[in-house]
Amino acid sequence: MTKKRILTGDNPTGKLHLGHYVGSLKNRIRLQDEYETFIIIADSHAFAYPKYVASPEIVADGVLQVTMDNLAIGLDPTKVTFFAESGIPEIYELGFLLSMLVSHNRALRNPTLKEEIKDKNMGDNYSLGFVNFPIMQAADILCVNAHLVPVGEDQLPHVELTREVARKFNSTYGEVFVEPEGLVGEVKRLVGTDGNAKMTKSLGNTIFLSETEAELKRKISSMYTDPSRIHPTDPGRVEGNPVFIYHDAFNSNREEVEDLKGRYKTGKVGDVEVKDKLFKVLNELIAPIREKRAYYEAHQDEVKEIIAHGTAKTRAETQKTLNSVLEKIQLR
Repeated sequence: MTKKRILTGDNPTGKLHLGHYVGSLKNRIRLQDEYETFIIIADSHAFAYPKYVASPEIVADGVLQVTMDNLAIGLDPTKVTFFAESGIPEIYELGFLLSMLVSHNRALRNPTLKEEIKDKNMGDNYSLGFVNFPIMQAADILCVNAHLVPVGEDQLPHVELTREVARKFNSTYGEVFVEPEGLVGEVKRLVGTDGNAKMTKSLGNTIFLSETEAELKRKISSMYTDPSRIHPTDPGRVEGNPVFIYHDAFNSNREEVEDLKGRYKTGKVGDVEVKDKLFKVLNELIAPIREKRAYYEAHQDEVKEIIAHGTAKTRAETQKTLNSVLEKIQLR
């Protein structure tokens, strides 16, 4: 291992959006030269959710969609290894063995799982695979012995469980695993266009990285702002206002942002102008991504080859890790 390693990735349940961009993707781009980077397309993980158990075609298509999004934002396939989780059966064996080190109660205490159960109104109707999701994610991370895991804030509990598992294995059987660190983006959690605390596909409050210019314009025009503000001359609230949260996250012209905030608070600018300026900023960000993605959409065989090559490379690394684990626990 000549460089330290990154493992991060996506569930292939649809195209990636701005929340993914600020939470993890920007860090992937920034660090791809410094670290040996592995990007997992976690297609097996997707079946933890009932919707995708019944619709495997969404997951199959999603493998290509999220890979194209990652390539379109600027990840270089000559530097970054993309792989499909389903192509590496050794991950399942590793995950099974690691699950022996985690109590059932510890798995259920995961705050991200609790949040998802609540948000998706699962009640107690969730699968064993859903409970096992963070342990399988630990196997994903540890299979290549990653040092760093760029994630959204909601995924930090999974990284912490991974650290616990690595530490317990090493202390029980001997050193095999690196204890990885989580890395969250500058914007820890991007609100949805509807003002919901999180941008997520399931709520339909997303701005995708592949939006057409017209659709981007429509979504920004319909964004939630200050519900108490009736007229442009009414003083408005900036704090917690999604449009200004997005300006803070994406508009590098700080002078313009502060001017808009000042005028908004005193009723000297309307929502239309504030949103128009946000559209220009976001379209400037998305336009080159959109253009590069169009190339990969027209060359999907190239994308499939990138995934196949990366999966073969990652499988070889995972086999090394699994062999070390089996030797330590005297199963080989």
